[in-house]
Amino acid sequence: MILVLGPGGTVGRRVAARLRATGSEVRPASRSAAVRFDWAEPGTWTAALTGVTAMFLMAPDGVPVDAAFVDLAARSGVRRAVLLSSRSIETMGDARLLSAEQAVRDGGAEWTVVRADWFAQNFDEGFLRPAVDAGTVAIPVGGVRQTFVDAGDIAAVAVAALTGDGHAGATYEVTGPEALSFGEACAIVGTAAGREVRFDGTAGAYASAMTAFGVPSAQIDRDVAAFAALAAAGDSAPQDTVERVTGHPPKRFADYAAGASW
Repeated sequence: MILVLGPGGTVGRRVAARLRATGSEVRPASRSAAVRFDWAEPGTWTAALTGVTAMFLMAPDGVPVDAAFVDLAARSGVRRAVLLSSRSIETMGDARLLSAEQAVRDGGAEWTVVRADWFAQNFDEGFLRPAVDAGTVAIPVGGVRQTFVDAGDIAAVAVAALTGDGHAGATYEVTGPEALSFGEACAIVGTAAGREVRFDGTAGAYASAMTAFGVPSAQIDRDVAAFAALAAAGDSAPQDTVERVTGHPPKRFADYAAGASW
């Protein structure tokens, strides 16, 4: 039995589907699933963990991974834990994910950390979709290149770690096959969607957009500082993780965009 947290999310639902395709028994758990799980309600944890031997672990943005849950999982018989994390968390000062990684490493089960770069699906399924629809994406990173990665490839790496041997103690940097600037990515999206999608990499444009969405100014300032640190770190370098772990090459961003629903 494999527990999948966040089974309705961009990666979580792909993990659950791939696990089922391999014949694994899957337990999706969330606040709205048949098996209820809530990070804020420890009373929901035991039922989610009963009979589970491995788990895909993630928490929604802004929600910490509670080390007490990770400890309980190991005591309950979970032998393998795979955590969805993110690249550049040291650079961007992401204390939440740094703490989550430490909790998994200290939790008592075999662990694998999947550090994914920017999800390609952020453009059509995630937080960038409203900006794409409006015609302008604003992220204050200038022209720095990122290795946008398809969520299906992230899920494939996670499933390999959940179901196969040889992944214990590994921290996988999961990327797409090429580094693109946001401007290049938006141009590709625009071509696939049949309309212009512009990119503005300035802090002012980002602050204006977030203010319009009601984001507090203090949060905007923290975001801008984190993105500035990411830009200062320079271009992201593609890794061979997807092919090395799964046996197939990662999907190109243009192929993702051509198959997305716009």
